Amino acid sequence: MPHPAERPAKIALEDGTVLSGCACGAEGTAVGEAVFNTSLTGYQEVLTDPSYRGQIVVMTYPLIGNYGIIPEDDESRQPFLAGFVVRECSPVRSNWRSRRLLGDQLRAAGLVGVAGVDTRMLTRRIRVHGAMKAAVSTTELDDRRLVRIARESPGLVGRDLVREVTIAEPTVLHPRGRRTVVILDCGAKHNIHRELARRGCRVIAVPADTTADRILTYRPHGVLLSNGPGDPAALPHIVQTVRGLLGRTVVFGICLGHQILGRALGGGTFKLKFGHHGGNHPVKDLRTGRISITVQNHGFCVDPDTLPRGQVEVTHINLNDHTLEGMRHRRLPAFSVQYHPEAAPGPHDAQPLFDEFVRMMGEHHA
Repeated sequence: MPHPAERPAKIALEDGTVLSGCACGAEGTAVGEAVFNTSLTGYQEVLTDPSYRGQIVVMTYPLIGNYGIIPEDDESRQPFLAGFVVRECSPVRSNWRSRRLLGDQLRAAGLVGVAGVDTRMLTRRIRVHGAMKAAVSTTELDDRRLVRIARESPGLVGRDLVREVTIAEPTVLHPRGRRTVVILDCGAKHNIHRELARRGCRVIAVPADTTADRILTYRPHGVLLSNGPGDPAALPHIVQTVRGLLGRTVVFGICLGHQILGRALGGGTFKLKFGHHGGNHPVKDLRTGRISITVQNHGFCVDPDTLPRGQVEVTHINLNDHTLEGMRHRRLPAFSVQYHPEAAPGPHDAQPLFDEFVRMMGEHHA
């Protein structure tokens, strides 16, 4: 029986690009939108970030898997992305906390992985032409058929992927604390509730289809709209829920939660050319002039020109492309950021935003 690394595998893009490599995960074929992630470490957190549902992630750093898989570092209950593409998948692991190899984790999760391809070329292709529908396979190795599979896949626009990653029922994550926070779980990473617990919060997570009235029965000091996958325009029911919360409690949105808040406030969203995925995105706080290096993972953005003038203040911008990265309502206790203050993986520059959330809860519910 050949070693798993010797099994052939391919990735095909909808524009006809096909790259051949070797399998480093499960057998089969998977489809999704191809995006690249620029983080040097944190591949395990990437694998288990629910925001990647429906996407095939290409890691730009060439060596992935060298410190193995550490179960305690998972950011959700399971890997959610569609496929994983790397230059080299390490056949060894060196970390005293590690429990298994990356390849073993991919196979156990049923994820198709492709190694041995030119990820630099693939990343440049995506940067120039934009995020594209793609297919990865160890079983369909005919180039034309694999390209056709990629082209016929559904993509992300207009799809409600939140229902595939949200929790099934309300869950108390941290039972004691001075402030009660309800997380509207659109695909929340674990480190969000960890950061809230570190700040003395009682934390309850509820499914994404929970109504505003039901959320308010928990008597929350604040509601956190979590990160998550897909197109915010496909989530009118969640937008309606957020409208029902505004002015009745403090609202803090992260990533998809930021986009949902933007739509709830009357704004629109649009799809970025290739999105922001990685841990090295500079963001400027327009109120202080401070620049933070942030973790990001999103393919859609709030259009600042559609936000109601005089009611919503733009607080943060991305210094690479000047897209909207943060906003707050001028009258209501509601604010949001497009990036990830919970990090996991880092950097941790934006963690004080949780302190701001706790402070706002204290002021609003004094």
